[in-house]
Amino acid sequence: MGAMLEPQVLASNDRGALAKMVLTLFDHWNLTTEDQAMLLGLASTNRAALSRYRKGEPIGASRDQYDRVGHLLAIHKNLRLLFPKNRELAYRWISTRNKAFDNLTPVEVIKEWGFAGLLLVRSYLDHAKGV
Repeated sequence: MGAMLEPQVLASNDRGALAKMVLTLFDHWNLTTEDQAMLLGLASTNRAALSRYRKGEPIGASRDQYDRVGHLLAIHKNLRLLFPKNRELAYRWISTRNKAFDNLTPVEVIKEWGFAGLLLVRSYLDHAKGV
């Protein structure tokens, strides 16, 4: 696997494209504003940042936020590969209760466990996909 670029190395317009991409994903996942902010590691009330990202402002240059976006996009990719003929299920999965997570939704797992929860959800899907 290739080395990941540090967030500062990515051009501002590339980080802007990442921001728009992840916000579009959140729309597909039909997440609340609070959940969107939480998934990005922002305060749940930080609607201003989400609005700026939606307009293409570069996603934060912090390692945490950059890594979160990478994991969220990987989760999306895994879901699309696991459910290639059912886009609706791929988009709904993140908010569906799952026995593997003690009947919590993946979003609730991430909300409860933070970055570790994000890694847990990603790992679960990597394993389900056979990585």
